[in-house]
Amino acid sequence: MKKDGTIFSGRDNRRSFLKNGMVAAGAMTAGVGLVSGSAAFADTEDRSPITSGDIAILTFLSALEEVEADLWIQYAELGGPTPKVPTSIGLSPIDLKLNGKAITTGLSTGYITALQVLDGDMPQYIADNTDDEISHHRFLNNYLQSKGGKPIDLSEQFAILPPSKVTGVPQNGRLTNLTQLKVDTSWWTRYRSANQNPDFGGKFENAVPDLAKAPHTAIPRTDAEAALNSDGTIPNHLQAIASTAGFHFGFIEQGGTSLYPTLAQKVSNLEVLRVLLSIGPSETMHFQTWQDKAGNAPNITDGDLTFPPLNTGVDPNTGATGSIGGGETVADLFQTNLIMPEPTFFLNSRFGPVSIIRPTSEAGGGGAVAAVKSFVDDGLFIDPANNKNTGIVAVLMRLAEEADDARRRF
Repeated sequence: MKKDGTIFSGRDNRRSFLKNGMVAAGAMTAGVGLVSGSAAFADTEDRSPITSGDIAILTFLSALEEVEADLWIQYAELGGPTPKVPTSIGLSPIDLKLNGKAITTGLSTGYITALQVLDGDMPQYIADNTDDEISHHRFLNNYLQSKGGKPIDLSEQFAILPPSKVTGVPQNGRLTNLTQLKVDTSWWTRYRSANQNPDFGGKFENAVPDLAKAPHTAIPRTDAEAALNSDGTIPNHLQAIASTAGFHFGFIEQGGTSLYPTLAQKVSNLEVLRVLLSIGPSETMHFQTWQDKAGNAPNITDGDLTFPPLNTGVDPNTGATGSIGGGETVADLFQTNLIMPEPTFFLNSRFGPVSIIRPTSEAGGGGAVAAVKSFVDDGLFIDPANNKNTGIVAVLMRLAEEADDARRRF
């Protein structure tokens, strides 16, 4: 940290960690670091050594996947599927596990009902996404160990945030707080714009402006907040919570969608590259699923939060209609069923538009530090006891800086 206490700085002081290009000695902090030694670890397929930069990238990604697993487990506990008997109704069982221990899902009937307004299969999709993130963290830790790196476990020190108080939710500490989120929904217009690319400095409007203005909860915090009306209908507040979750799902998964290709450009070892290119597309599959479901959020108002109708051709930020230049209209930017990446400019405008993942450069916001900062801005690490971020932020920023400092060497 700098003397003024800020954490998004001090990058140059840590660059020496990566100078050798090979795995260097030195533990980081809180059980996060590398095995001592200076030997290069050769891959059996391509014979190129795994560099310290490769290890830094893998370590950071494992840490971020642990964070994502933590938040998805909370969504699954409340909004995942209720237990099913596959032999009787032909559905696969829900077998979510963390460290060999079963995760109980589907604890809030009211929350599930509100989520199913977005899509009837939401509980199953939530469980599947949770399972994927757990598998990513577990695999990356195992792979790190196989290459002489040190597995990462942030929960030992930073799982201190309180979970929902809804009946049945395990009252153990969590890494993430889903109750004070400022959700950036600019990913919505970023993937619909044909004229702007964040790698070229493009700016994008929010689909739900109110979500970015003030903190809102994406999970019911109490049994009262999770309850349906006496006639079985959904209170506006509960629907707003579920719809906030729907847009938060897309926000979380678009980050991984961009992050993996951005960091893959820094990898030196072919097998490590294969790991990133194999996990990354699964994040993209998650993102497209959630982008589709978020568009079904009903037009409701709950206090200071309004979910606007997005198919009216009206910009929910400005009220503008019609053309916005370059042959693009307001309707193009907000239409809910435009869930495939609109072709836009990439590398050089003379090549013409192409459908791409965006951003894929650090300049465009696709790097590791940018990913951590977006999570911090989202409010994921706020301790409600003091309204400050937990110490996990400093550790994640250190790992992110080391990942971003990696350079391709072979």
